[in-house]
Amino acid sequence: MSEISGKRFVEPESVETLVYEWGRHKWLSEPTVTDAKHMVVGVVTIEPGMGHLRHNHPGVEEILYFIEGEGVQMVDVNGEERRPVSAGMLVHLPADIFHETVNTGSTPLKFLVVYSPTGQEVISRSFPGTVIEPPERR
Repeated sequence: MSEISGKRFVEPESVETLVYEWGRHKWLSEPTVTDAKHMVVGVVTIEPGMGHLRHNHPGVEEILYFIEGEGVQMVDVNGEERRPVSAGMLVHLPADIFHETVNTGSTPLKFLVVYSPTGQEVISRSFPGTVIEPPERR
């Protein structure tokens, strides 16, 4: 049996925060944190009136689970479809599909994001203007 490394329990304060002009992102499970091999999980917060606009993730399947706030989610599978999203809703994004998420509320829009396979966590650190804040505590 191979040795398992990485954390089994992760507190948000123990991981770095990626800060963008539209909000924040914390990778709670990724290869450098939990030694994840096939998927990464993070929490995204989008500020009111902001959003991450139309984009896709080539070869990457994605799930969004909304925790708090309200917004509009666009998914372009067979033409663009836009729907309101709020706490408790889940959106599945097949690999390569264009999408965007915009906060239409007056409070932050917060959601859990799951990507498979891994790799998106590396790409997100290289976005222009990204500021990486170190963990609050280890």
